[in-house]
Amino acid sequence: MTKQEVRELQCIANRIRLNTIKSITTAGSGHPGGSLSVVDILATLYFKVMKIDPKDHKWPDRDRFIMSKGHAAPALYAALAEAGFIPEDELLTLRKLGSRLQGHPSMRHVPGIEMSTGSLGQGLSTANGMALAARLDKKPTRVYVILGDGEVQEGQIWEASMTSVHQKLDNLMVFLDYNRLQIDGNVEDVKSFTEPAARWRAFGWHVLEIDGHDIPAIYSACEKARATKGKPTLAVAHTVKGKGVSFMENVVDWHGKAPSQEQAKIAISRIEASL
Repeated sequence: MTKQEVRELQCIANRIRLNTIKSITTAGSGHPGGSLSVVDILATLYFKVMKIDPKDHKWPDRDRFIMSKGHAAPALYAALAEAGFIPEDELLTLRKLGSRLQGHPSMRHVPGIEMSTGSLGQGLSTANGMALAARLDKKPTRVYVILGDGEVQEGQIWEASMTSVHQKLDNLMVFLDYNRLQIDGNVEDVKSFTEPAARWRAFGWHVLEIDGHDIPAIYSACEKARATKGKPTLAVAHTVKGKGVSFMENVVDWHGKAPSQEQAKIAISRIEASL
């Protein structure tokens, strides 16, 4: 990956952050913290890693992406707009009556959405089915998932993780958005989840640990996952909740509230300075 490619992806990530803040502010509600923490992963996947075609979003050989932590929909919508799946100006209809862009993504209404998510814990199960189907159909498809660190307190995740290993789904890659904060506070205070890498490794996964905001590291992890045979890959992505907006970073209060107009102006000016 060249320096120019990295810089281009960083600019894309900042545009996604910018549109995420604008859409949540206009809506007056949403989840900025956990949306901003996954932006660099989204930018790398959609603009460097995944095989997709915005003009044919049902292309059979496309790669699949599931935002299992569906409340990060604003960042996903912004990535889809950047990629050309939906118009950019539609982002400002987020959570409005009659809009396709509701608080959690719907595969029935939004091109590029592979699974309707929002009820936490279900994304990995569906990803298993997609990955297994691709293998049975002898398709080159790879399946990518983002899980939240609070989300993996759900038991279904661990049942699904056993299935992933049992089925040897090496065309499946999961990113754990490990920002250490959930709606009720620190993940460790709500339900301890120390050493996530060791836990997933104990379940039989190929496990990597990366800086979830380091684009070359994210890309390298995807390449290592592609080269790994016989087991699925999970990347523990160490991230910062609210990344890119200094007053939101590592502040749990920004899990699920919109910034004021004045706060949004400050956030937007700081993001624009990075473009």
